[in-house]
Amino acid sequence: MELDEAIEKRRAYRSLEEVEITDEIIEELAETAQLSASCFNNQPWNFVFVHDEEMLKKMKDVMMQGNEWTQNASLIIGVFSKAEDDCEVQKRKYHLFDTGQASAFLQLKATEMGLVAHPIAGFDGADAKELLEIPDEYTLITLIIVGKHSEDMVDILSEDQVEIEKERPERDDLEEFVYRNKFKG
Repeated sequence: MELDEAIEKRRAYRSLEEVEITDEIIEELAETAQLSASCFNNQPWNFVFVHDEEMLKKMKDVMMQGNEWTQNASLIIGVFSKAEDDCEVQKRKYHLFDTGQASAFLQLKATEMGLVAHPIAGFDGADAKELLEIPDEYTLITLIIVGKHSEDMVDILSEDQVEIEKERPERDDLEEFVYRNKFKG
């Protein structure tokens, strides 16, 4: 799959079916994230790949209302970093940006592998950090829900979620977020 195709196919689907997660899949995803750019090559990102059935059940308990669809996840990836592991230039903390880039690489690789990798914010961060045993000094940025896209709409989805599954949500026009030479708000 070419990069353009992976970018075009990448979607935050919620209608998932289970897929076998192997050590090879986890390694491919991690190795792709590892290649991402970072400030002074600090590589501040950390990932916890949750694929054990018992741990998946526990992780699904930290999800907020509206994320019941995550019950069909085959893999949940905790994405975290801490400011001290990366650059701070004029009060700009790069660990979040650099970890976001690595996460985007991982999502594109998952897409290329025929998987859905859907990052979410709708979870209890404190409970998730405790369950994943992530120390307090780290920021748990997101959970990435991984599975295989199912054309059969999962009963767990709301009517709005079913509609979103049918076609890509509309994107903003370039004129709404692209500026030339300076911001013109």
